[in-house]
Amino acid sequence: MATQHDPLLSLRQATAANQPPILSTSSDPSSAPDETNIALASHLLFTHGPEKFSLPLSTQTRFVSSSGPVDLRSIYFAWQKKDVSIPDYITATQRVNEELVAPGAAGGKIQNLVFVERLDLASWLEGTSDESEYIKPLDPAVARAETSAQVAAGVAGGIPTVGAAPGAPKAAKEIDPRLAEIYSGERKMGDRNSVLRGIKPTDFSHVRKHAEIFLGRSRHRPGHHSAGPLTTNPALVSNLKKPGQRRLEPIILLSPSASSLLRMTNIKQFLESGLFVPADSPAAASSSLATILHIQRTLPSIDPNRPIRFVLVESVDQFKPEYWNRLVAVFTTGQTWQFKHYKWSNPSELFAHALGIYVGWNGEKLPETVKGWGRGVKAASVDKWSPHQGEKGRWRDREVVEGIWTAIEESMRAKGWGRDGFAGGR
Repeated sequence: MATQHDPLLSLRQATAANQPPILSTSSDPSSAPDETNIALASHLLFTHGPEKFSLPLSTQTRFVSSSGPVDLRSIYFAWQKKDVSIPDYITATQRVNEELVAPGAAGGKIQNLVFVERLDLASWLEGTSDESEYIKPLDPAVARAETSAQVAAGVAGGIPTVGAAPGAPKAAKEIDPRLAEIYSGERKMGDRNSVLRGIKPTDFSHVRKHAEIFLGRSRHRPGHHSAGPLTTNPALVSNLKKPGQRRLEPIILLSPSASSLLRMTNIKQFLESGLFVPADSPAAASSSLATILHIQRTLPSIDPNRPIRFVLVESVDQFKPEYWNRLVAVFTTGQTWQFKHYKWSNPSELFAHALGIYVGWNGEKLPETVKGWGRGVKAASVDKWSPHQGEKGRWRDREVVEGIWTAIEESMRAKGWGRDGFAGGR
């Protein structure tokens, strides 16, 4: 019986093994000729495992976009174009679709994934994220087949031997494939906290407030010894989060204006390293073609134990309605045309939902429009750039950046962001 291979899982394993699959015009993995044009190829050849195998590019995957299930050809194409800009990706998609319908081509159509879907797919394939809201769970039959294949190949399934001599090195032996199938079908049992919680996550934090009232009264009674403040059980708190639910990533919007001091080329260096360089300077760390950036920052008052991952973008062309719930900050130059296509085009309404951030030159007057927006906008200024300063001469930049992060943290906390994400976004 032929082994079933999941396309997404196979592509992720090939990426982890640093052996990307090969486009081919043949279904025979042993003699499949290479093909560089995805419009002419019909199969994808995988060579990362002990045995080669191929999958048709027309195979439907578990990745479901806003337009429906996505085939392997579209997934592989999106993975190849993960670092290009949105306009370049759309142009390349249209070009390949034209080639697919030409005589002698493979046929079919490349599905255009929006930038958040491409971002989510790339994170999952690279292994930086083990969860995806767009990927359906693996079919149990395919999961058992994958497990059996890995066990048979000696890739997985080893357990320590029993009865080894004292002091002797412990050898490993393989689990029987039939036993591995039984293990894969077992249902994981929850602990007593998850059983008591039931099938619906319930927040019992209000009980603490009522308990403090009675405990406070008891402390004032003669002969009563205080047992200390009522503490929260971390296990119970963690169970308030739905199983498999991933913390939403907050979004920061940049100004697309050419006059903005902070653009996609220098914003990551500014917010992460506390160093300002001009957006068009060779010292800018990011590529001018980048349309999506990620930065991580620990916000102690929200989650002191785990850094929060932020998404930085300039354009809102691909925004879904729910993405606006994740917007936490907007960098602006004071020009209102920037907000024309936003959900809240009125600045006063926009900055009631997200923090506004204006960064100008030190010593220059604050624009009147920014002044008129009031406390909803954090104004900051950096020293004018001089190529002879070097990093030591830019020591004030870090102080400015820390002030911006403090304002973002306070704004997020005031709007309901917690360690599990934004309560209003669920």
